[in-house]
Amino acid sequence: MRAIIFILIIAVLVIIAGIATGFLDINQIRGAKTPQIAATANGVTAKGGQTPAFDVETGSVKVGTQQKTVTVPTLQVQKPAQNEATPTTNNAM
Repeated sequence: MRAIIFILIIAVLVIIAGIATGFLDINQIRGAKTPQIAATANGVTAKGGQTPAFDVETGSVKVGTQQKTVTVPTLQVQKPAQNEATPTTNNAM
C-alpha cells in the first residue's frame, strides 16, 4: 500500500514539474455536464451528461551526436630515485 502511494506521489510531482517548466501544456477544450437524473418507482435513470475534454501538448527532446575535439590532460608518473634519504630509526638506549 505504501509503495502505491509513493508511486502516485512521484507521478504527481513529475506532472507538476512538467507543467512548471513548460514541457507539458494542458488546456480544457470542453467542459463537463452533469447527467439528468430521474427517480421513479422502477428505479433511478440517468440521461445525458458529458465528460470534459482536454488538449495536451508536450515538448520534444531531440537527441543527436556531434564531432568535438577535447583536450585531455596528460599524466606523468616518476619513479623514486634509488638512493634517496635512508629511513631513520629510533634506537635510543
